[in-house]
Amino acid sequence: MWILESAMREYPEKFIKTEDVDIAGRERLGSFGIDISHFSNCYILPGLTDVHVHLREPGFLYKETMKTGTLSAAAGGFTDIFSMPNLDPCPDTVENLEIQLAAIERDACVRVYPYGAITMGERGQELSDMERLADHVIAFTDDGRGVASEEMMREAMKRAKALGKLIVAHCEDENFPKESSESEWKQLERDIRLIRETGCSYHVCHVSTRESIELVRKAKEEGLDITCETAPHYLTISNDQVEDDGRFKMNPPIKGPEDREVLLEAIADGTIDMIATDHAPHSRDEKSRGFADSAFGIVGMETAFPVMYTKLVETGTITADRLIQLMCDGPRKRFGLPGTSIASELSSAAPTFAIWDLDSRYRIDPEGFQSMGRSCPFEGWTVTGRCLLTAVDGKVVWRY
Repeated sequence: MWILESAMREYPEKFIKTEDVDIAGRERLGSFGIDISHFSNCYILPGLTDVHVHLREPGFLYKETMKTGTLSAAAGGFTDIFSMPNLDPCPDTVENLEIQLAAIERDACVRVYPYGAITMGERGQELSDMERLADHVIAFTDDGRGVASEEMMREAMKRAKALGKLIVAHCEDENFPKESSESEWKQLERDIRLIRETGCSYHVCHVSTRESIELVRKAKEEGLDITCETAPHYLTISNDQVEDDGRFKMNPPIKGPEDREVLLEAIADGTIDMIATDHAPHSRDEKSRGFADSAFGIVGMETAFPVMYTKLVETGTITADRLIQLMCDGPRKRFGLPGTSIASELSSAAPTFAIWDLDSRYRIDPEGFQSMGRSCPFEGWTVTGRCLLTAVDGKVVWRY
């Protein structure tokens, strides 16, 4: 171990100050081309994990490429990201998935874990080739659409349980207006009944309503195997702040102040298990048609940690350690990735970590993003925390 004992006492596993890395550690980092003396008064953090990313390749390279999407992740301190299946071709067969895997192998600078689709083409009519896909995907989801058929979801849950895989659900009942709370929680209510029936392990995407939080809380109290995520925009913006601009348009839509307050309480009390970005880039044209006519989706990997650190940690809503639990430990544990700590990473033969300046204060300017997407609801916000360097498996993949 080459971290000073005093540092380990002060920052147990989560944060290590750069000045507290000893001589042997500095020499070891130097072997990877990292001169720690260039990062005074900074902190070494675990690489973040984002379970909800739309990388757009294959099929939609005019929105984002594997190269730009993963560089955007690295610039935000993310070292592990999960890729959603609304692609062309959709990863509903092993053959289609192999096209995405080839792009990951060729161009990804961070670790990418693809999801498999629940249904063929995410159309909700026929189950995907779940048995053959299972060994190659992190979990199954039709994110972007809810699985409307109760029987289809029941059978998907049965198969997922037999395969030892999670069902990751985008809950949206299209019988209700998209902006309504019922659109989200009605389908979640149905799915919880199906979890009870099938014993499936289940994760809810981008929770945005107080009713959904109450359903998840009660399901956990009942002992059901359920977790949930929310996104930075649902924790920091209410619908009374939404402007006539495409950068405020995402699915599910931003809800009211009462919903936001309940989400914040759920972040603090542990009902919400993780924060995910739902990074969903579109072309400039697709997001410049005003709120009504712009495409659904915003970019968020480069702003997620700074916004959450500024709005949750600096305000005293949660601790910095809790933020790391939400953006690293929680996702990794739920999806079966190895646990991580700064002490273990910096002792490994191929360390993975990020260096942050937690005193840096700046204004968010999407024109400086590494992502091809520029539509961000946090544009113009002043935040604290900048990722200066990201390393994955001993290789520096991002330097500010």
